[in-house]
Amino acid sequence: MTYTFFDFLQLIGSLGIFIFGMKIFSEGLQKIAGNRLKGILSGMTRNRLTGVLTGFATTAITQSSTTTTVMAVTFVNAGLLTFVQSTGVIMGANIGTTITAWMVALFGFKFKITSIAVAVIGVFFVFLFSKNTRLRNIAEAMVGFGILFIGLDFIKGAVPDINSNPAIFAVLDSFTQYGYFSLILFVFIGTILTLLTQSSSAATAITLVMVVEGWISFPIAAAMILGENIGTTVTANIAALVGNVHAKRAARFHFFFNVIGVLWMMALIYPVLHLIDFTMQYFTGNPASVMTGGIDTRDTAALGLSLFHTSFNVLNVILLFAFIPYLVRFVEYIQPDRGGKDEEFHLRHISAGVMTSPGLSITQAQKEIQHFAEIIDKMHDSVTELLFDPAANKPALVDKVRKLEDATDLLEIEISDYLVSVSEHTNMEHWMTERMRFMQTSINDMERIADIYYQVAKLVERMAETQSVWPEPAQAEMQQMMLALKAAITTMKNNTAQEPDAVNMKEALVREDHIDKLRDEYRDNHYTRLESGDYAPRAGVIFIDMLNRLERIGDHVLNVNESASGRRLKALRVDGVHLAKQ
Repeated sequence: MTYTFFDFLQLIGSLGIFIFGMKIFSEGLQKIAGNRLKGILSGMTRNRLTGVLTGFATTAITQSSTTTTVMAVTFVNAGLLTFVQSTGVIMGANIGTTITAWMVALFGFKFKITSIAVAVIGVFFVFLFSKNTRLRNIAEAMVGFGILFIGLDFIKGAVPDINSNPAIFAVLDSFTQYGYFSLILFVFIGTILTLLTQSSSAATAITLVMVVEGWISFPIAAAMILGENIGTTVTANIAALVGNVHAKRAARFHFFFNVIGVLWMMALIYPVLHLIDFTMQYFTGNPASVMTGGIDTRDTAALGLSLFHTSFNVLNVILLFAFIPYLVRFVEYIQPDRGGKDEEFHLRHISAGVMTSPGLSITQAQKEIQHFAEIIDKMHDSVTELLFDPAANKPALVDKVRKLEDATDLLEIEISDYLVSVSEHTNMEHWMTERMRFMQTSINDMERIADIYYQVAKLVERMAETQSVWPEPAQAEMQQMMLALKAAITTMKNNTAQEPDAVNMKEALVREDHIDKLRDEYRDNHYTRLESGDYAPRAGVIFIDMLNRLERIGDHVLNVNESASGRRLKALRVDGVHLAKQ
């Protein structure tokens, strides 16, 4: 029977079903774990060793080494992990991802699991429509599990039969006749296969099917597994091209760590394969068929390949563990942190796409909002220097404020786009949806604050151009107003770093009330000075305009605090003063 193009399309379709099942399975597991993933990563990475264990555990939970790596990068950006600690997580993720191969080898080849997989889908499919979020997530994971093994069974059925298609086997066999150089060739083929499928799990499944069906020998399959370890890091490096320096460093580390591992394993490949063969012979009575790939040993070939996959990653971690600080220094050398303009006006903590876990997505967005608040604080300091430092370079400071304002425009758009993407790609509980809505309003208010600071800077510039001056009392009042606003912004910065329940709204309300009182008092003083002829009308107009704008900043600052607390304040009484806020 000739293998036709239609048969090839069936193979591609079967692979698509497998990858789709793996995606649904992984996403369901991540949603089940929820915020516990954050706790695992942030609480168990005190050093590289616990980092390895954490990376392994997280990847075992999520069934995705890419997800674990992305989370590690996120926490490095957030300051919850050091770069060295994140390297331990990445090493552990390498070990954790081998569980997929074991799962496929044990259930996909040793058991007739297709009928069980269909039954699992039948049992859990109805719960996909449940209103209970946890039950719906469990159902999603189990349906993905069933689709994964149905896809694997389809792949096995779509692979051409070796006896019916000798021509195809002859072409493949021609690449395996060069001894050690054939192994090197198939390392590259494994890398390319991973790049084409965009999934090391899918590439591993294809390799397992090929060795079980007798298309390739065990050494060739082992070489492909090594190539797939490199391929999965290339994918991460491509994704990190648009990320910040931390994302790039983590991706580079992953690449070099795996490449070094492949190099030393290729130097010892034959002794290691014979050891795997001996181990399989000892425990199962059948070798993994190191040299031939004979039919009588195909049943244990998948298990032998899974053992090789795990052994390689475990040994690589053990052998390179002590040299990680040197590898880290090398990565930092080739990927320097240029800082300043290169990093200042870009997202710092959202660098690798939408996280599957909504809780982790919210953490990323909250860190960016903290970054936003820090830029507002810088703008305040620059405007203060512009107002009260006679030796300041006013054109340069106005330009600095303008650039910071431009940065806030970009941040608002990028954070907003990210929040929309999260809501579109994940199923969230009601409190998460509410939290993200408050985040949207928070960045809107902060962008408005930045606009007003730039307007104030332009007013100062106009004063310099018209040589307008304020009398000493007006100057002192404006200084007090800026000090009150600085205190309010400091409170806002602290509150944006807190969980909603920990936000100090009483302090925020007192700060804003103080700004209102100062505005009322200084406005009355202004009109008194104006009537007395203490300053020119032009200077007076700028003073009252600036005073009103600064008071509006105080209103927006309070709005940000309200958003951080997760509630709107319609009417409150603080220290005997009634506040009514819309």
